[in-house]
Amino acid sequence: MSETNKEKPADSRDVRIVLVNPSHPGNVGAAARAMKTMAVNQLVLVGPRDYPDPRAVWRAAGAKDLLDAAKVVATLDEAIADCDLIIGTSARERRIPWPLVDARECANKVYEEPASSKIAILFGREDSGLNNEELHRCHLHVHVPTCEAYSSLNLSMAVQILSYELRMRSLQGANSAAAIADQAPDEWDEPFANADDIERFHSHLSETLVDLEFFDPAQPKQLLTRLRRLFARVRLDQMELNILRGILAAVQEKVNKNK
Repeated sequence: MSETNKEKPADSRDVRIVLVNPSHPGNVGAAARAMKTMAVNQLVLVGPRDYPDPRAVWRAAGAKDLLDAAKVVATLDEAIADCDLIIGTSARERRIPWPLVDARECANKVYEEPASSKIAILFGREDSGLNNEELHRCHLHVHVPTCEAYSSLNLSMAVQILSYELRMRSLQGANSAAAIADQAPDEWDEPFANADDIERFHSHLSETLVDLEFFDPAQPKQLLTRLRRLFARVRLDQMELNILRGILAAVQEKVNKNK
């Protein structure tokens, strides 16, 4: 291939595809193949039913290297603990709506992140998708607007669509990146809090609200879910999170003294 015909280096982001409880190894292999064709190389499997399995290798075709490098974990917490942006795929509307984007907008959101950000895109079970608790861990939900007459997408098809949009966005390169520079948080003075730190904050917040008798665990309603949505929209950085944890600790100390 001549120098002029070589593909230009693509811009990239640290994106992992996370498959939650995939039930058929063939779908894992097909997802790996879909990813490799679009230069998306990080695959994480959360509690796969049958894996490793020869059927995954058969369906992966030339993407066996992605399967060999895939990380297998027992829980979603392990899969996303160090991630700064978490995006969940969702096929239906929820009782409490979350920030929702389509696949193309999703790719743009990924590329608005600082280059150092670790990003996870979650795909749920073949029969039921991601459950509410898993979706509540996400900053954004992404939806593929299929036709109403036949809306079912195979797992690997969904992975292909998101991987394709990421690939197309990466090929736009630095020129397009400059166009959204004003929106991008590259110059932010503190790194975003990762998923592990955010979960500890929510546990601390819940404990404090119980101590204040503001929250009744026996009648939770949607309070904690709405608070989780609020902080997902805000995107707390590490310093902001430390400040809030300090405030919660001070509140707990005062409440315990009064008791």
